[in-house]
Amino acid sequence: MKKKLTRIYYISILSSAICFSSCSGFLEEEVFSQLSPTNYLKTKEGLTSVLYEGYAKAANMNSNNSIYILGPQEFSTDILYQSGDNVEATIKNYRDFNWDPTMDFLIQNWDSPYQCIRNANIVLESLEGSDLSAEDKVLYEAEAKFLRAISYYKLYFFFGPVPLRTSTTQELSLAKASEDEIKEFMERELLSAVELLPNPGNEPERYRAHKAAAMGFLIKLYLNTKQWQKVADWTAEFLDSFNYSLHETYQDLFKVESEKNNEYIWVRPAVPSADRATANSWSNVSFPDNFKSAPEIGLVFRSTWLNWPNEFRIYDEFYNTFENADKRKNLMITKYINNSDQEVLLAGNDNIRSFKYWPDENHVGAAHGNDIPEIRLADIYLSRAEALNELQFPSQEALQYLNLVRQRAGLDDLEISDVMSQHAMRDRILLERGHEFYNEGHRRMDMIRHGKFISDAVRRGKNAQPHHIVFPIPQVVIDSDSAIEQNDNF
Repeated sequence: MKKKLTRIYYISILSSAICFSSCSGFLEEEVFSQLSPTNYLKTKEGLTSVLYEGYAKAANMNSNNSIYILGPQEFSTDILYQSGDNVEATIKNYRDFNWDPTMDFLIQNWDSPYQCIRNANIVLESLEGSDLSAEDKVLYEAEAKFLRAISYYKLYFFFGPVPLRTSTTQELSLAKASEDEIKEFMERELLSAVELLPNPGNEPERYRAHKAAAMGFLIKLYLNTKQWQKVADWTAEFLDSFNYSLHETYQDLFKVESEKNNEYIWVRPAVPSADRATANSWSNVSFPDNFKSAPEIGLVFRSTWLNWPNEFRIYDEFYNTFENADKRKNLMITKYINNSDQEVLLAGNDNIRSFKYWPDENHVGAAHGNDIPEIRLADIYLSRAEALNELQFPSQEALQYLNLVRQRAGLDDLEISDVMSQHAMRDRILLERGHEFYNEGHRRMDMIRHGKFISDAVRRGKNAQPHHIVFPIPQVVIDSDSAIEQNDNF
């Protein structure tokens, strides 16, 4: 099913060995092979391997991606917390807003995006002198710009403005770009990618960039920078241009068997592997102690699955915001049967568990194959609803897109009379986004955009301050580059 993706990761290892070991003594010898440093980046094979490694770094599917990548986007919110194992002390700092530049998980969100940016720059600088066809040069340029743009998107909304590396020939020491510079750069790159990339379905291989993915990230950029008219314009363009549809059954959407569904626009692809370097690790941290089964969702533990002591737990308060009929909460369990055949209650103790990423029957040890969606059609619908509400209230069309998402969840349509003000509609959209996208890594940015990230944390007794809307730049980065200034108040 995922042979091509696995090939991407294996090729990325080869490209790293060839392209980035210029200090090694053997490279000082005169080499006449096609694989010499001089020749390799002129070939399609060489440029493809560097590009594929860029894709791997953009996905950032490391062995504990649930903890390092998804976790920081939700540990500081009203959805998720963790306890157990040796990461608990670090995660408690995220939960309690006791952040400092030496915390773990920061560097994992810095290094991979910049490694992707490095690869994109190498591709872009090598195209002119390469033996690629004119058509491939256009495609590779568009893909490299897309990867570079989404890497800066992730860096910016995690750390704020960061150094803008657009060339391999820039000084090694580089100061942070301004807010305007980095936002304008992302927009320009994504607009170029939208123009040059193929339509979805026409990309050379699955998991490679296409026009809808670039447009989706452009919409997300405009959404999180509150450019409402551009969100409205581009969501309309998206819906007119592509034939995505909501997957019929929410509970099945995130299963490995459903990963080719027509709702996913862009994903972080997962492949079960012995080293877990490309896998989804979510289910390993979701099982309660001595878990045997959860009859309420039909889940029975398999002896080959792993139940780690590092456990992710859903807050009762968040779970209780779901309407009774909401099917989306059916991927969470409030009780279970343990190995002694006793029923154990989870609700009431902030101990509810999420199995949004249903365990993979074809897993390899701790490695599961569930792709993690970054953009899907429901996000386009709710982004459009939010923009239309900001531009004009009341908006029947905004309500229409909100209701499309609610209908799939088994809920009744809302009427204008149910949301009596623009502010009430904002709250309803934020609530809907929480119910729709929990454990997908959206909650932190959604709450920041709605102005509730800090105030809600304070309400929950956390040490939240205004500067916590970004994370500190890793101390090892500051120590290695004197031109980079730490974010304020860290």
